[in-house]
Amino acid sequence: MSVQSLNGRVENIQKNQEITTLMAKGKKVKINTNVEDTGKENKANNKKELNEKDSSEPLDPFKEMEEKVEFLEKEAKETHDRLLRVSAEFENYKKRAAREMNDFRKFANESFVKAMLPVIDNLDRAIESSNNEKHAGSSMVEGVNMTLKEILKVLEQFSVKRFDSIGDTFDPGLHQAVMQEETEKHAENSVVKELQKGYMIHDRLLRPAMVVVSKKPENQTKKDQTK
Repeated sequence: MSVQSLNGRVENIQKNQEITTLMAKGKKVKINTNVEDTGKENKANNKKELNEKDSSEPLDPFKEMEEKVEFLEKEAKETHDRLLRVSAEFENYKKRAAREMNDFRKFANESFVKAMLPVIDNLDRAIESSNNEKHAGSSMVEGVNMTLKEILKVLEQFSVKRFDSIGDTFDPGLHQAVMQEETEKHAENSVVKELQKGYMIHDRLLRPAMVVVSKKPENQTKKDQTK
């Protein structure tokens, strides 16, 4: 408790003693009943005591600064990590968008070329059937053959090429087998006939080749089993 507070209490005691003495002598005494003033005085005294107590325990400015620095460092690290994640996501997005755009440019004509393949197949069949007839060397057949070559040449400008399969080992990724043929002239599981040409667009399969695949004759298979 402060000195000022003690002095106030002493003054109050002295006043009370004076009032008691006067009342004992039969004199009228006017007593101050203003509670509000007394409360204000007490509050003022309490405030002074708190101020004295606070002033007696000063804050450490270095500790306060250290706490602020730690908070700012933590906040900066969180912001940095968040920016790194956003940057990585943006880089992945740019790569994905570039890849999709590249694929779009490469394969934009895929649907159109697929629609053209039956026309090319008909030209192939017309040339093949005419080769077995007496009009094989006619100008009409030559015209069809030239037309086919020009179409294939245009398709090559868009990286569309057809591939030959006869003599190759059957590959389910490139060939569609529609039947098997027994033969001793070709190795087993190899392509002996092409019923329909296969096509590639860039490095992607546009249409598999429709083929006939060889197999060993049954009598040859039995001989191999008896050995």
